[in-house]
Amino acid sequence: MSHRILYLAAYDITDPERLQAALHVLKGYASGGQKSVFECFLTVRERQQLVAEVKTVLDLGTDRFLLLPLPGAADIAALGIAVRPSDPDFYYVG
Repeated sequence: MSHRILYLAAYDITDPERLQAALHVLKGYASGGQKSVFECFLTVRERQQLVAEVKTVLDLGTDRFLLLPLPGAADIAALGIAVRPSDPDFYYVG
């Protein structure tokens, strides 16, 4: 099994159609999140695929996308009703 790193993915997209397309792409890789911020456990190859897919959706002149690695995932604290990020045994993409 490949090593996965926790990433925080966030976007700010100005067009409603591109916004829905980006949401669809991110939900295919995310293990959690809300609105326009997602937690993604990714291998190196999955990271490359995600970035390539997001590039096809964005207007690089007006939209923003951030993929931030969080290598210290074991130290993440969750407050309130938040759930700590966890890497599930499998993902369903469909």
